[in-house]
Amino acid sequence: MEVRAVNKYARISPLKVRKLAGAIKGKPVEVGLNKLKFMPQKAAAIVEKIVRSAAANADQNPDIDVDTLVIRNLIVDQGPTLKRFRARARGRGSRILKRTSHITVILAEKPV
Repeated sequence: MEVRAVNKYARISPLKVRKLAGAIKGKPVEVGLNKLKFMPQKAAAIVEKIVRSAAANADQNPDIDVDTLVIRNLIVDQGPTLKRFRARARGRGSRILKRTSHITVILAEKPV
């Protein structure tokens, strides 16, 4: 049995979130949340919120024991990119790409 939580259009580059994904994949939820709490990156706070949401979703299902949940997968896909311009020298403009992410956290019960 697995539970998921999704955050779409998060205003952070997918590359920055994927750096954290390896650190918490396969870990129990409690351990993963503890690691995320002490990471200095902006992405850590965003992922922590999604993991908490997935755990709350699991809590709504009476068949799932929340204490045995493991972070099975953390999928980070690229969302739409916001395109902005910045004034440069000699009347030119340069493009700024503000990337977004779709983050999916999948929790599953640890096999006994």
